[in-house]
Amino acid sequence: MKNKYTYVWVSLVILVFGIIFIPRIVERLKNDTVVENDRISIKDNSGDLAFVMLNGKKRMVPSFEFINQDSLLISNKDYEGKVFVVEFFFTSCPSICPIMSKNLVTIQDEFAQADNFGIASFSITPDYDTPRVLKEYAEAYGITDLDWHLMTGEKEKIFKLANSGFNIFAAEMPDAPGGFEHSGLFALVDKNGYLRSRVDDFGNPIVYYRGAITEEQGENSHGEIEQISVLKMDIKKLLAE
Repeated sequence: MKNKYTYVWVSLVILVFGIIFIPRIVERLKNDTVVENDRISIKDNSGDLAFVMLNGKKRMVPSFEFINQDSLLISNKDYEGKVFVVEFFFTSCPSICPIMSKNLVTIQDEFAQADNFGIASFSITPDYDTPRVLKEYAEAYGITDLDWHLMTGEKEKIFKLANSGFNIFAAEMPDAPGGFEHSGLFALVDKNGYLRSRVDDFGNPIVYYRGAITEEQGENSHGEIEQISVLKMDIKKLLAE
């Protein structure tokens, strides 16, 4: 008899839950508000840029210090007060790096008159990519912006910066083209050193921008849409802040 009453009470609780809460959940799903308080600081996909969060805190660009293509010591402090794009690449890359570099050149050219814009490119093959090699690469691709630094240094520090600092995957893989694997993503940093991005249709930050698909290409063979045009728009927003 006791079990019978227990079942009745459980059924009653489930019924009440269904009557009260399920309509609310459905309504939130219809209005795309399920994730409005998750991870980001804006409530809708209005075009504003979100802060990229980690453990409830705004993520900042990690500290770094490397040598650039002109044999100058460059650190994160050289980018203070600037909006900048971050990439990890290598000059002998036979696959996505040439596309990434060409995409960044189009961004460089679009913001040529912006004194507070820059690009940070970190080589994941620093033993090969000496300042001289990086200088030749810069000249070959038409890299002219004085705030676009192609950097080299200790391999361990660069890989730590990529994988732990920016969470942009990079690793040595003998079977990969060129012997290295990396994601081909760009990170966007605002004038105060915070990582920023626009949000997706669910209100979550996309975090990174696809760097290996051109605007002309539109999308790749996997159906992924280009985001260079989006990145350009978001750079403009940050420059205006």
